[in-house]
Amino acid sequence: MTTVEQLYETLDQRRRPEDVAEIIIELLKNKLTKHEWTLLEKAAKGSLKRSMFGYTSMLETFGTAAGAEKQITKAIEIFKIAESEKSDYNNAENIEAFLNRISPLIQKSVGQNNFKSDRLNKIQRIEAGLDISKRNYNKKWRLLKRIEKRLYKYIQESKKIEFQKIAKHGLSHTINQQDFEADLNTACFIAYFNARSGLRSTFTNQSQERPFDEICEMLFNRCKENPDRTNWQAIAYIYTTEEVLQHLTDEQKGTLLGRWTEILREIAEFLGELWNENDINRKTMAVKKGNDSTTWNNTAGAWNKARDNWMNLIYALGMEYILEDLSFGKVMRLMAADVIAWHLSTGGKLDPNTEVWNRVPLPWEVFQGKEFCNKKMIVEACRKAELDPEKSGWIAPRTHQVSRFTPTPELVHGVIVSNPFLASVLRKNKYFSGKV
Repeated sequence: MTTVEQLYETLDQRRRPEDVAEIIIELLKNKLTKHEWTLLEKAAKGSLKRSMFGYTSMLETFGTAAGAEKQITKAIEIFKIAESEKSDYNNAENIEAFLNRISPLIQKSVGQNNFKSDRLNKIQRIEAGLDISKRNYNKKWRLLKRIEKRLYKYIQESKKIEFQKIAKHGLSHTINQQDFEADLNTACFIAYFNARSGLRSTFTNQSQERPFDEICEMLFNRCKENPDRTNWQAIAYIYTTEEVLQHLTDEQKGTLLGRWTEILREIAEFLGELWNENDINRKTMAVKKGNDSTTWNNTAGAWNKARDNWMNLIYALGMEYILEDLSFGKVMRLMAADVIAWHLSTGGKLDPNTEVWNRVPLPWEVFQGKEFCNKKMIVEACRKAELDPEKSGWIAPRTHQVSRFTPTPELVHGVIVSNPFLASVLRKNKYFSGKV
């Protein structure tokens, strides 16, 4: 595998910025100025490759959803089916195709899974030409039902993982390899910013580390030095600022806007389901027993990321007038009650964004047309919460400042631990998770 191929693989992973910086130094080698090399070296010196132990307790990949390989293998055996070629059953389309192909063999309709009313009785089996025993029929029927259940779970888990990726780094994991490798400066900026964007949240009563650091700025400046060679469309998948979008055609912007709008639709549907399933305290957004905070926070993060990109694009296209008739707000994450108490005890107060969240209609219901909200309503809610509606990103693209590079900490459930081996032990013994 070439160095640039290694760099491309990191887009769908959670590699530490230090390790990505190490790959970039190897890739650019003599193309870096002394200042650029010094900045990259600040990160690369902490890479696992240069570490004495070369180990981190934190996962370097996102989760994966389990398909129906096990269940379908059993079904092939029980139904005595000859498979001409091996299929991938960690794939929703293939699982669905298998069900549609096999279910008619016992006259079962896909989606009809009521054990009392949807099975065939003895007479119906005879009329259908099924010369099998009741026990054999029930066994096959139950197995197909389990495969359907697995398919639904696989789709749900895949959706959660996809939204988690979007929440962290937008659409960078969907960039194809050819576009990524077309320009090295583009590739290096995307890969490093992707790694910085994937940093985990730390347990703190202060703001989280901002992903765009001084190394991001340096790599982005290299892209600006050769604007004709830079793949701005690929960069826009992860970094949709005005400076980037000005290099795209209106058609490219429109296509990207359509994609983010569809993503918002998918997230809105899922948020509605989660809201109904979880008894969430909207006023404080404090986690309570029974809340699936991980799924909610990942999905809320995906909504906010998609909304930011959507907002950037409508402004870039001169379509901000839309907000006068339709404007949907952010989605607040759930916070641990002890973090809220810690924040209040140190002189802080409830996040003013939460106050705005409580004053405007639920954003996914606005997007779905179930509630009405526009720019005027959000501006008024921000005013009452003493929050700048533009700088806070409620009605305009958010601006950001360049942060200094800081080494990636070893974490156990957000708590900083000095040693990766200690972190492994603490995680294994369920420290910081309320189990001990």
